[in-house]
Amino acid sequence: MAKTESPLPGPVTGFRLVPMQRFAQGGRWRTEAMRSYSTPVLYWFTRGQGRITISGLTRGYGPHNAILLPAGTMHGFDMMGQVIGSALFFPRDSGIEMPDDPLHLRLREAQHQGEMAFQIDNIQRELELGAEAMERALLHHAGLLAVWLERHAWPVGATAEGPDSRAAERLVAAFTALLERDFRKAQGVADYAAALGVTATHLSRCCKAASGRTASVLLHDRLHYEARKMLRDTRLPIKDVAASLGFRSAAYFTRAFQHQTGQTPSAFRKAD
Repeated sequence: MAKTESPLPGPVTGFRLVPMQRFAQGGRWRTEAMRSYSTPVLYWFTRGQGRITISGLTRGYGPHNAILLPAGTMHGFDMMGQVIGSALFFPRDSGIEMPDDPLHLRLREAQHQGEMAFQIDNIQRELELGAEAMERALLHHAGLLAVWLERHAWPVGATAEGPDSRAAERLVAAFTALLERDFRKAQGVADYAAALGVTATHLSRCCKAASGRTASVLLHDRLHYEARKMLRDTRLPIKDVAASLGFRSAAYFTRAFQHQTGQTPSAFRKAD
């Protein structure tokens, strides 16, 4: 299984509630490029709108949208204008029963919006107070939140029309799962297509229809997100970054990175 990104360090409980404004600091690639986290994450958008791609399927989001992603779910989202909300990271191996598939809630009723906000506020209050038995309280709050989300949400992709659309979405989801697992192995789209029993052309066509991006774009977006994160957040030599991501040489990695981002790895690392 490919190593996925861990959220910012948090309290000993492992819970972390990050304002969306802070979450997006460091460049648009921090949110827009394909990535995954090693723990479940809930995005709660209270204002603004944009598009989010989850397991290769792109959908719009707006105010009072909640999106719950299991650990290891490949995703990325844009933020059109001012977007306000928060990202709640759950602890690893917490024992909380979480859904196996991503969930997307569009809360249109004021009652449901209030219930959702109330549950997020409860978690924020516990984190701020740091009171005795905080960890136990957080686990109970988070468990109730997970149940509430499951009761009010449709799985991502459940509204697709027609058997052909559903089959294409299943193929794209399978591709992104393989991609998340193997993107460090220097495989091309043809390798993934062969593993899935389809042609590269068919796979790319389905990805384009589901997300607006070809299979190759998704692959390179995921790979170069990881490269940017390693360059920005670690002091590993560039040659080691290249090797860890399956590039045959540091020179080839530099050319590919510059083509993708418009900067050399060293220039990107030095930039604020």
